[in-house]
Amino acid sequence: MEKTFVIVKPDGVQRGLIGEIIARLERRGLKMSAAKFMQVSQELAETHYGIHKGKPFYEGLIKYITSAPVMAMVWEGPNAVAAVRQTMGATRPTEAAPGSVRHDFGLEVGRNITHASDSPENGELEIKLWFKPEELVEWGRANDEWIFE
Repeated sequence: MEKTFVIVKPDGVQRGLIGEIIARLERRGLKMSAAKFMQVSQELAETHYGIHKGKPFYEGLIKYITSAPVMAMVWEGPNAVAAVRQTMGATRPTEAAPGSVRHDFGLEVGRNITHASDSPENGELEIKLWFKPEELVEWGRANDEWIFE
């Protein structure tokens, strides 16, 4: 089963959207295997967003992601990365498909509610960065046979 990493960013937390996002992912058929509500440290932020270091928006991004708590989660299912990214919508909310989280709740890229891994490989790296192995829960849902082929 493919796993992916999701963050409800500070704007999503402040706006009370954690439950909405979890509900959408659950209704989609994905299964949560880890979650923690946390304050992001400077070190974790710099490591997670290291690919953007040197870009004009980097300092603002670090300041933003560390400004308030986030909800970090791991979700799994067939094609989990693609399913989560489709559910969240395009990075720029004004380009996101109607019905997606970013379309429904966002206006600007700097306040786009969520982060979601962009590939299975990055999902694995991000999960290892944000969660210890013992924080991941392997479990079976009673209705998995009705969701997964």
